[in-house]
Formats: sequence, structure tokens, C-alpha cells
Amino acid sequence: MGPERDEDIRDWVRGLGLDGLVDLHLHFLPERMLVKVWAYFDRIGERTGYDWPIQYRVTEDERVALLESFGVLRYAPLAYPHKPGMAEWLNGWLREFAERVPAAVPTATLYPEPSAATYVAEALQAGARCFKAHVQVGAYDPRDELLDPAWGALADAGVPVVVHAGHGPEPGPHTGLDVFGEVLARHPRLTAVLAHAGMPEYDEALALVERYPRVHLDTTMVGVPFTEKLMPLPPDWTSRLADIADRIVLGTDFPNIPYSYATQLRAVAGWAADDRLGDDFLRAVLHDTPAKLLNV
Repeated sequence: MGPERDEDIRDWVRGLGLDGLVDLHLHFLPERMLVKVWAYFDRIGERTGYDWPIQYRVTEDERVALLESFGVLRYAPLAYPHKPGMAEWLNGWLREFAERVPAAVPTATLYPEPSAATYVAEALQAGARCFKAHVQVGAYDPRDELLDPAWGALADAGVPVVVHAGHGPEPGPHTGLDVFGEVLARHPRLTAVLAHAGMPEYDEALALVERYPRVHLDTTMVGVPFTEKLMPLPPDWTSRLADIADRIVLGTDFPNIPYSYATQLRAVAGWAADDRLGDDFLRAVLHDTPAKLLNV
């Protein structure tokens, strides 16, 4: 049923016949940004009533070493802007990070601004294999016409974009899968990965996966005890995964999680206990499907 401790992850993964994991949703940020992100989570209890203790509040080098110790072969380090003028700068930082950290794939981000089409094209040309769009933090409308050329370019390139569009952990002015659904209606070939499986709008997320063949769900914070108390999965979750098993990908939100990395893996392993899923599903989620999306 999954590894009990982080120290058990590597052997458990090998027991599945895998060389390691591919994580499509975790975070590395410039230090001054990361400090602000951690401060946000430190204060989240004042607004939501529940605490969010950061599990891996250590240096960048230590975080890279931890992922290696878990057996994470490749990962998409995601970053996101909250105002105009940040995205292009972040894309440069992410490119440099991927150059110095062999396990990191090149990633990029975007924001609705006149330069978006240009820097998204430049990031694709430079080899970005995954983008991040954070509708909640950015507080922007993903339907903004300034983003239309960017969504179109990503759809044409077949490069996945991890989209945080659901209302969790706190609603934003433009969150909601109905809103992002309008983007997909305009760009039905977009390879979109719905972060956190659209939490808490799981039913709406599953409907989008069924409607659009390039839409995926990531496992980030899904089904773990922390989240189940707040935004529980529907009772028929595993039966509904059976028909879309090849479009679920591992994501963890490392390092900004209030529990261990192993906890997320146990949640996914619990789904695989359903006879309709099994170890083939686990291998696809933990490695094969995210590796295919990231072209690694």
C-alpha cells in the first residue's frame, strides 16, 4: 500500500519494476520568492482555520538531494508570477536551474500581458518542456485575449501546461473549472494538466478529461489525509479513474507540503488497490505517463 517513510520510497519503487519516479508538479523558486511563499502558508490558518506546516523547509541543495534520495529521476520545477513583468524573468531563472540540476527539465510560465506571446514562443524555442499557469496566485482570467496566442502556441507544440484553476486551497477571482473550460473550448488540442485534479471540483475535472483527449489530472495533494479532511474525493473516484488511467500523472507540490513525500505515494498506491487499476496503473502514474508528457 505504498512506502511508510521517505526512506522506504526507493526500494518500494524498485519493487514495482521502475528505475525511479517522474514528478510533473513540484516547485523550485528564486530564494526571495520561496521565502514569501512559505510565509503565505505560515499564515494560511488565519484565513482558513487549518495550519500548513512546510515539511521540507531546507536549502535548495538539500531539496535537490532529498529528491535524489527518493529516487525521483526527473521532475518539472514549476514557478509562477503574480504580476506583470515577472514571467519572463522567472523563465530565465528556470532555464538556468535546469542547466545546473540534471534531474530538472526546462520549464516556463506565463501571465496575461502584451509580451506573453513573445516570451512563450522564446521559451518553447529554448526547449521548455512544461509550463505552469497559476490562476489563483496570479489572480488573472485565463480567458484574457492576451493569453490566446500563448495557449495556441502551447497547443500546437504539444507541450503540457500545469494549470491551477480549481478553487483550492482558497478561491481566487477567476478560479473555477468552468472558467478554464472556456479556454479548452477555444483550444481543444491544449495538453493541459489540471493541478490537484481540479480540487475541490473533482467531478468537473473528470468531465474535462472525458471531453478533451489531451487533458490530464495530476495527483498533487489528492487523496492524502490532510486534504481528505477538507476536500474529500468522491466515493466513486477509483472506478472513474479506470477509464482514464493513462491520463493521471504524479505531482506532489514538494517542498511546500504539510506531510511527507511518501504520504502522497501511499495515497496513489491506495487507488491502485482497486482491481480495475493495479500495478500497471501505478507504473503509468509514477513514471510512464509523466515521462511521456515531459519527453524524457
